Amino acid sequence: MIKGHGDDLYLYDDIRVNFSSNIFSHADLSGLKRHLASRLDVIASYPEPEPYSLERMLADQLHIDDRCIMVTNGATEAIYLIAQAFNHCHPVVHEPTFAEYASACSHIQGTTELHFICNPNNPTGKACQLSFCNDAIYVVDQAYENYTLQPMLNDADTVQTHNVILLHSMTKRFCIPGLRLGYVTAHPDIIGRLRQYRQPWSVNALAIEAGKYLLTHGIPNFPDIHHYLAETQRLWKRLYAIDGIEMLPTDTTFMLGTVSRMTASQLKELLAHRYHILIRDASNFNGLSPHHFRVATQTPEENDMLVDAIQNILKTS
Repeated sequence: MIKGHGDDLYLYDDIRVNFSSNIFSHADLSGLKRHLASRLDVIASYPEPEPYSLERMLADQLHIDDRCIMVTNGATEAIYLIAQAFNHCHPVVHEPTFAEYASACSHIQGTTELHFICNPNNPTGKACQLSFCNDAIYVVDQAYENYTLQPMLNDADTVQTHNVILLHSMTKRFCIPGLRLGYVTAHPDIIGRLRQYRQPWSVNALAIEAGKYLLTHGIPNFPDIHHYLAETQRLWKRLYAIDGIEMLPTDTTFMLGTVSRMTASQLKELLAHRYHILIRDASNFNGLSPHHFRVATQTPEENDMLVDAIQNILKTS
């Protein structure tokens, strides 16, 4: 595990607008909160050793056999389980990307290639067309599949293969990063192998309850993805127009940029303390510089606040 992910609100006293996490920060979770409040008695008993009931619900929705799915404590648990189960492989990580792939695989080495591909990629926001060789294993992390219109891999097709593993994030899909929910879909032989390495009760009872509720009810105010991406492009253009800021194209609702007149860390601290705005200092992604930062699109009003704040900071720098 590395230190220095986004959404580090705990380090600051008065953040009012959060651009640092790659999710929509205004999801209406009131229905979920009421449901969990009514189910608090579950904390007095152990949860299912493995979250079978949630796995069955997901399998039904995805039209796959429940032997082809495993619910995990966030997609990150799945990454570490894969590294354990395939510790005879040689990890191939296409950077810059989510740092936990390399961290999970730091002690494994072998001959068969184990590719980790984030699609759309974090932190660049770019999606790619994938092709696979039969003599390698591919882990495709589709954590941001609900934040793009680019084509993604299909679970029903993937579980028929013997060398492709799909990662999904309910954390991202339903904007619940504090609850930690993800799942893996793959051929039943692969899922069976992963189950041998998982710890019992890794997904807690409230997370299971939340997952089942969200699969049934969803989030009432999650933005229409067409409108959300259009607002992303508007924000991208406004940031790109700032002297001293460069932005990379994106296929999703977050974007990677550079600031030339200071480091990303300095920009982050100035935004946090002067304007109560939090961004992601992206300098700790392998392959990026001290000047890289990442932001995720929020409401139009908040996006304009970010642009105005960065303009003001750079004018006085």
